[in-house]
Amino acid sequence: MLTCSVNQVSKMYGGNTIFENIAFEISEKDRVGLVGRNGSGKTTLLKLLAGLETPDSGQIHWKKGSQISYLAQIPDYHNELTSNEVLMTAFTKLLQIEKKMQELELKMSKETNNVKLERLIVDYGKVQDDFALSGGYEIDANIEKIVNGLNIADLLDKSFSKLSGGEKTKVGLALSLLKNPDFLLLDEPTNHLDLQAVEWLGNFLRDYSGTILVISHDRYFLDEVVNKILDLEDGEIECYHTNFSDFVKEKEERLLREFQAYQEQQKKIKKMKEAIKRLREWANRANPPNEGLHKRARNMERALERMEKLNRPILNRKKMNLEMESTARSGNDVMTLQNVSKMFGEKLLFKNVNMNIAYQERVAIVGENGTGKSTLIKMMIQQLHPDEGEVRLGSNVKIGYLSQHIFSEVKDETIIEVFRNEVSVTEGEARNILSRFLFYGHTVFRKVSQLSGGERMRLRLAQLMYQDINFLVLDEPTNHLDIESLEILEDTLEHYNGTILAVSHDRYFLNKLFEKIYWIDAKEVHGFGGNYQYAREKMNEKALCSKENIIVKKRSEAPPPKSKGVVIISRHDLEKELEVLEREITEVEQELGEVRDLEQLQQLYVKKEELEKQWEKLFEQLQT
Repeated sequence: MLTCSVNQVSKMYGGNTIFENIAFEISEKDRVGLVGRNGSGKTTLLKLLAGLETPDSGQIHWKKGSQISYLAQIPDYHNELTSNEVLMTAFTKLLQIEKKMQELELKMSKETNNVKLERLIVDYGKVQDDFALSGGYEIDANIEKIVNGLNIADLLDKSFSKLSGGEKTKVGLALSLLKNPDFLLLDEPTNHLDLQAVEWLGNFLRDYSGTILVISHDRYFLDEVVNKILDLEDGEIECYHTNFSDFVKEKEERLLREFQAYQEQQKKIKKMKEAIKRLREWANRANPPNEGLHKRARNMERALERMEKLNRPILNRKKMNLEMESTARSGNDVMTLQNVSKMFGEKLLFKNVNMNIAYQERVAIVGENGTGKSTLIKMMIQQLHPDEGEVRLGSNVKIGYLSQHIFSEVKDETIIEVFRNEVSVTEGEARNILSRFLFYGHTVFRKVSQLSGGERMRLRLAQLMYQDINFLVLDEPTNHLDIESLEILEDTLEHYNGTILAVSHDRYFLNKLFEKIYWIDAKEVHGFGGNYQYAREKMNEKALCSKENIIVKKRSEAPPPKSKGVVIISRHDLEKELEVLEREITEVEQELGEVRDLEQLQQLYVKKEELEKQWEKLFEQLQT
């Protein structure tokens, strides 16, 4: 069943056509990936679907009563709400119902007239049923599930307006998921998430009951989540009923077919033009001129005019031209860390870290947000110093560093000025180099502060390509790049003859390029000789072994009975008792909705509170 249809929609900004007469349909439970180059209009299309902007022409139709939730790249709340209060706004209607229940409870406790009390009890039963059926009793559990999945528990008590852009996006994503809408619109949801959160989100969206439209440059994520691709290119949109990997193959095959059809048509047009020319020549040679031949020529001309001309497909678009070679090679040992530890205040990030990076190795550092990946890199490039241990740079090592926060301190300088600050070339040479990174003509005089994240990344890469370096250190290099630029970057790094160290949450990028992974977990750094997938499997094995060892250790350390008077309850028995108490609590809650007598109602409330206290006590025993 159709949930959304877009009919002949066009949109312009400042006289520039973003897209024109695009049309597509989305069915219920579709998982749609919207892809295209940066600047192709993907975010604009999402805003049109969300109703935040209106099309210049055409219509967008939604299934009647559809609930739509849109995750902007940086959501905003102007008042002083905490992140937890922002998340609670997802349950506004349920909280209103809960407030009504509390008001009815207060009225029932004070009412002495039996007739009025009966009416209140009936009303309370209806409101409670509505609350339960709408998931009111699962609010806390739902918040906990999503907060833990996205790893944002430490943001809950902070003021939302004071969070960083990345933190706001994570809280905004949690809010969108908690709303559980019929149609979920997500713009780059994996940005700012660590690897574990990206994997959790992929699993969550796969099982999501509604319809999803997502913009993402994460190729693994798209393959995991979507079953349909909308490709927005040159102001037109094409639909592919497949995942991302198969879409790439299908698009290539379609372009080749279109190019062959274009070539065949061009041959046909050429033959027709030659035939028209010959007919006119023959007609004019005749004495008198042959009107019949002139007529045939005119008919062929009309047929040629009526023919629907095929546009030439663009097979080779303008791409970044990255060619990177290291200068004089470094020694065999590029970077060595011995027993390194680092703290911030009283927080220990990691301890006893031992790492070795050799010449021409491709090494990646992974781990959850906040574990110290960027800190580790900053110690390697000597921006920070370890509290303990030694960081040693090898002989003749020349570092090129790509930061997450590129040019954040640059205010009024232009692209060409910033480029020439690092690379000593003439203005003409600089403009020639920058054109290879898609900065053409007058655009080199744009202010760097006005550039998008992807454009800043391209400018920094341009600087690195033309510097005297042999050790590339990359902190989230794939952020903000479109898929095409990612593929160019990967190809360039693959052929680079120096050494590479990177922090990234792009699993495709990690698996393709890196053969050595250092994984930060539980304040320790684990090294693996293999790609990300191999390291992930090994970390899962370690986690499983660690869990089993803890259980065995707890059993072996369990103290023996001190006296006959002490009864030790087994874990199995505790779990059984908890199940019994849960059933009893559920039965009492059902009775509360059915009972009409005030005294009996109050007794049931007391009983419920006692049962809940018993459950909490047993649950604490189970955790210890």
